[in-house]
Amino acid sequence: MKICTVCKKISGSDDDHLDCIQKQRVELEDLDFKNKIPEQLELSNISQDLGVEVKAILEHLAKDKEEKL
Repeated sequence: MKICTVCKKISGSDDDHLDCIQKQRVELEDLDFKNKIPEQLELSNISQDLGVEVKAILEHLAKDKEEKL
């Protein structure tokens, strides 16, 4: 028995809980996907074709990325 490094609860095996490992993997994939969105869309090239709401969302995602760097 050991402590799960993800949820800090007791694990019956000598490894982390499988669901904790999967949850952590999915969260990292989501974060990686979120960070790549502005780069993939190239905001400067398509900004005139987008609605105001979509522009605001994409700019917000780009700001979040810049703040974390």
